[in-house]
Amino acid sequence: MATTVEQIKEKLSIVDVVAPYVKVARAGKYWRGLSPFNKEKTPSFYVNPERGSYYCFSSSQGGDMFTFIEKMEGVDFKGALKILAEKAGVEIVYEGRAERGEDTRGRDRLREAVARAEQSFARALDPNGSAYQYALSRGLAAETIKAWNLGFAADSWRTLLEELAAGGFATEELLAAGLIKEADGKPGTYYDRFRNRLMFPIRDAAGRTVAFTGRALDPDDQAKYLNSPETDLYKKSQILYGMDKAKDAIRTRGFALLVEGQMDLLHAHQAGFTNAVALSGTALTDTHLALMKRYSENLMLALDGDRAGLAASAKHAIAALRHGMRVKAVRLPRGKDPADVIQEDPKDFAKRVAEATSIVDFFLAVLHEGETDQHRLVIAAEKVVMPLIAAVQSPLEREHFVNAAARSLGLTADAVRASVPRATRELAAARADAPLADRPAAAAPERLSSRAQWELTLRAAHAAYAGTPLAERIESSYARIVGSALSEGEVPERALFEVGLTFGEAPAQTAADELLQHFEKAVLAEALLEATARLRRAESAKDQDGIQEASRACADLSRRITAL
Repeated sequence: MATTVEQIKEKLSIVDVVAPYVKVARAGKYWRGLSPFNKEKTPSFYVNPERGSYYCFSSSQGGDMFTFIEKMEGVDFKGALKILAEKAGVEIVYEGRAERGEDTRGRDRLREAVARAEQSFARALDPNGSAYQYALSRGLAAETIKAWNLGFAADSWRTLLEELAAGGFATEELLAAGLIKEADGKPGTYYDRFRNRLMFPIRDAAGRTVAFTGRALDPDDQAKYLNSPETDLYKKSQILYGMDKAKDAIRTRGFALLVEGQMDLLHAHQAGFTNAVALSGTALTDTHLALMKRYSENLMLALDGDRAGLAASAKHAIAALRHGMRVKAVRLPRGKDPADVIQEDPKDFAKRVAEATSIVDFFLAVLHEGETDQHRLVIAAEKVVMPLIAAVQSPLEREHFVNAAARSLGLTADAVRASVPRATRELAAARADAPLADRPAAAAPERLSSRAQWELTLRAAHAAYAGTPLAERIESSYARIVGSALSEGEVPERALFEVGLTFGEAPAQTAADELLQHFEKAVLAEALLEATARLRRAESAKDQDGIQEASRACADLSRRITAL
């Protein structure tokens, strides 16, 4: 019996899955369109219906229909499975406890409890009540309050607990969902976690509510903002507030606008910046960055203009730069956050966003304004700006910022450049001391050697045109050149698409001859290097037989390379 995944792939073509997101047109054996992951004018996104795969050359990512839905909808495999099963009209059949089991049933109950809590809070938000009036006083429009389903947690101890308990939820389930707490020193006594607060539902990238933030309405409440605890549904390091609504705008506008907190986020969206996402009282993690990078490699920071906001901007920028992202920052008046600026003048905020500069230029300007003594300015720049330059992954971009810093500080580029290694070492030492979950993803593997690159292309062509005269020619020529059969194994999606674009739908048997010639040269060149190394060793050891053997090998290999 076919699995759920197999049934979905039988009923859906990858073109059917991609078409609602990307306008594609036939291009030979492929379908082609503009990248949904990056802004571009020349199409670099390709779909292969035969293999059921896609590849985006501008963002270097590819996969099957499930991978595509994961990227576009910000869901995991199970989320993609559910979406595609509904589209295909296939019933999901879970196999074994590992796939369904008690854990998944438990998570479903938590989701239901959180959803019921959200409904309860929303019903309690009376337009004439204090919570609603507070939201209006903070500049939120009625449409925004409704669109984001804000709510109110009553100023009582057990309102939500009793309502959900009457609805069939056990105390253990409400505890696990982070909706209630056990009283200190009173085992078995429970009460609502949120009381007398304006409630903001927190959703994952797929739009499912997983937690809440409550804004205190009592000015004497020491906890101004209260977040749900971490649960099986809610991991702070994995959730960005507003991502479910912002992801399409991030894709189309070409950058994510990062703010701090719910109020800043709602004001940004209300002002038309629907590509804004927010942190909720936590540090910016690698998971957050990977989530944003799905939709754009460009990040703009719009954090508070005070000392703490500037420190956070520098910290977040370094993390993003290390992830290969390009980072800009919005200059805000000292002591004001985005919500303040937008409330006073939305056009002023829009102007500041339009004038945002690269994070290096941003901090150079900040330091210049705050420090008139040239010596202290250079010392401050070494502490603040050099780590940013050191975190830039592109050598060309790093060199650009080295020159920019040199001009700004009145130094030579060589002097600035000499400070980069030290800053790099300090960043590495700081990351080595960081918790494992906060460390950056492993660096990309080094570029393949010439021989390995040509061999990969041959394997891709052999796989893409299996059973054709072209594949047979590759097999026989490879065996002649190397003396063994062409190895089989998984071929990267990019390589498969590249050879498909190179050779077209029905390539001639001789289409790969130039490719084979390059491969043979690379094989011989590699052998010549090895023979040369043997010759050097034999000469050092005064081994006459070894010298003669290696010399003959070098001469033969040189002759064969020249003949090609």
